[in-house]
Amino acid sequence: MDSKVIPLSVVNNKTLDSAQAANLKHFDISSALQTTLDFKQIITIFSEKIQTLIPHSGFVYQNTDFNLLYKKGIETRYACNYSLSIEQQGLGELKLMRQQQPFTEHDLEQLETLLCCLIYPLKNASLYQHAINMAHTDPLTQLQNRTAFDDAIRREYSLSHRNQQPLSLIFIDIDHFKQINDVYGHQCGDFALRSVAHWITESIRDCDMVFRYGGEEFVVLLSNTGLGKARTIAERIRHSIEQHTLAYEMQTLRLTASMGVSSLSGNETAEDFIKRADDAMYQAKKKGRNRVVVKA
Repeated sequence: MDSKVIPLSVVNNKTLDSAQAANLKHFDISSALQTTLDFKQIITIFSEKIQTLIPHSGFVYQNTDFNLLYKKGIETRYACNYSLSIEQQGLGELKLMRQQQPFTEHDLEQLETLLCCLIYPLKNASLYQHAINMAHTDPLTQLQNRTAFDDAIRREYSLSHRNQQPLSLIFIDIDHFKQINDVYGHQCGDFALRSVAHWITESIRDCDMVFRYGGEEFVVLLSNTGLGKARTIAERIRHSIEQHTLAYEMQTLRLTASMGVSSLSGNETAEDFIKRADDAMYQAKKKGRNRVVVKA
């Protein structure tokens, strides 16, 4: 069979608004969807509940607001795709797929009714995720904050031991930052912090995680990364900060940073792991600043 003359999918794009919501009588879907605030679980429950009414082989759910792409099952030649929203708030896009035959008009009418009960659970999940993101985001730099770091280090520490993979940390402290605030004012200090956050982010890999640890201190968490590679990344960050010129109003400033690097060793605790990187950073300060110190 010539694949060129066979359509890969039948796509029906619609936008649903909660005002279309109907009283649903099938499988108490609404109640089941209200048992979780997790996007993936909500979509999975919905798929399972409607399976007997609208048979499908898989689904794809995408929510660009939260950088989420969730796929389950088999991607096939027939599909229907819906963009979900409420009160001009986007709630993502859901695509259902099946192999044997396209979705009929009756299928689509029934699905559109069923989709109405998905609106408010997705809205609640969005509100919850926004709250979580706000609680884990530093408002000045838009980096993840200390709370987010505490969660991430526990997770990555466990994964490192479970998978027997290396884990490294880079602690970063802007040199003479108090002088910037004292001489040029706190607005300039805030501008410097945002700039350094940007330079750090530009210098690391997509898989690395950067946090504002507090004050003028940042930390980079590098999963599946040994000490040598971590030091290379730290030097790249240090060089980037040193090479940039900060222009604030009529002033130009040059910044530097001191950095400490450590890798997880044996069965040490997460607290000891963090302390070694922090100690290495303070050693870099004592040795003259604008340098990287590694503490194995």
